[in-house]
Amino acid sequence: MNTTNYPASDWLYQKLLLSPLGLDRENSIIFWLIILFASMLTGGLYLFDGNIPLVLGIMYLTLTLFLSVFRIDYSLYLFMFTVILFEQYSIPNFPTFTHDVRFFSNLKEISYVPFFEAGMISPFEIHLAFITLALFLHASIKRSFLYKPITVWGAFLFFFVCLVGAFVNGIRGGGDMLIAMWEVRALIYFCLMYVIVSQIIDTKEQIYTLFWVLIVGITIKAFQGVERFVSMGFSTGGFDVLTNHEDPVFMVTLFVLFLGFLLFKTGDKQRNWIIIFSLILLLGFYVAQRRATYASLMVSVSAFIVILPFLKQMQFMKYFLPAVIVLGMYGAAFWNVSGSIGRPVQMVKSGFVEPELETQFRDYSSNLYRDLENYNLAQTVVNNPVVGTGFGKRYDQPIPLVDIRFTLRDYIPHNQIYWVIVKMGSVGFFAFWFFFNCYVAKGTQIFNRLKDPYLKVITLVIIIAVINQMVVSYYDLQLTYYRSMLYLGCLMGLLPVINQLEITGRNQEDKPTEDADE
Repeated sequence: MNTTNYPASDWLYQKLLLSPLGLDRENSIIFWLIILFASMLTGGLYLFDGNIPLVLGIMYLTLTLFLSVFRIDYSLYLFMFTVILFEQYSIPNFPTFTHDVRFFSNLKEISYVPFFEAGMISPFEIHLAFITLALFLHASIKRSFLYKPITVWGAFLFFFVCLVGAFVNGIRGGGDMLIAMWEVRALIYFCLMYVIVSQIIDTKEQIYTLFWVLIVGITIKAFQGVERFVSMGFSTGGFDVLTNHEDPVFMVTLFVLFLGFLLFKTGDKQRNWIIIFSLILLLGFYVAQRRATYASLMVSVSAFIVILPFLKQMQFMKYFLPAVIVLGMYGAAFWNVSGSIGRPVQMVKSGFVEPELETQFRDYSSNLYRDLENYNLAQTVVNNPVVGTGFGKRYDQPIPLVDIRFTLRDYIPHNQIYWVIVKMGSVGFFAFWFFFNCYVAKGTQIFNRLKDPYLKVITLVIIIAVINQMVVSYYDLQLTYYRSMLYLGCLMGLLPVINQLEITGRNQEDKPTEDADE
């Protein structure tokens, strides 16, 4: 450092404060952030009588505010990591800090936060609000801000209008406002992520970083499930699930990502990470014990093959057929075995063969409940065919259902595809499928145009993620889970970025060189 250009005070500032931390004048803000958060930690612990979770929560929100204003992409990375890491619902019999943080609960419902009646907002909503407001701030003051048109914006707008219309219809028809908000919130968050992510992410490097965040977060969730599995003597201990419902859905997208990396020979470091932790991820998927995700995995792999170009299909099948043969032999050998090693086969089997009451009581009763529930949903559609019941209103129950551990049982059924037509009617149901089908078609079109192998794989994952989500939502609660919809909205929001990168790359290739001009 040339000290002749700076006064003595600046030289001391650099020598005594910045240099020991490996900083310089350009990134000296990090030093002041360290001072700020150290002061907040000590002052907060004193002010709130040693309430460490509360102080850390305040520090987290302060950090998200700074990041949203100064590095909004970093704020998005942190947000998606916390969405993957923390849980909206607890796992019965397995209390963990990832749920006890209550990241998705309203402030007034969090035990370590002093109660105040107006605390009707959750930590994740505050973070999401910071990102959204900061994005508007950047768009208004940055001359270099480039707006990227969202994918199939007309179909998206049609769906969003129908969603809002169903909410208004439900409230006007006597629906409960609070319950209507619970029903529609996840889809609203999805719509918000779908719009803002494409305006935050600009480069391939940012996409790469974002996927590192998702990969690491999903691996941690798999670790949690495996740790419970090991702690019970390498068994599920008779518990229904060892992870959250959303976790295996995320894992399916990671498996597709891995297949894409292998086939297109790209994503070296990320591919190696998945290989290293493959056993953990596979075990994590197994201990989740979600039948719906076995169905979605099979459909996702099938869709993966269909979307591939012909030559890639042949290349994939060359390696995939042996795996199919091995899986077929495994399925045949354990078709009638109900132990731990045969549990995956039984979960797949229950989708094709009615489970036996005596030997598969859990699956039998679950299927029966869903059958009765679907009948009630069908009768509700018959009574409200065009615009639906609207949100916030019970669906009809000509066949009374048994009580289950879910307070919104009479409003939100397991089959959330049927739930869409019940709440939004045939008009909203058409808008729902029109939007997602248009998106998948556009994504496939972009995939076929792309030359960059990494971006091709990411686009393929995004397309499959939509299909994966629809299949799971047919069998289980998913469209009303915040984590699922935030994750899907984030992935789908990347497609305009990838499309813009493809257009920019094509224009650069078509641009005449100086030699050509001469």
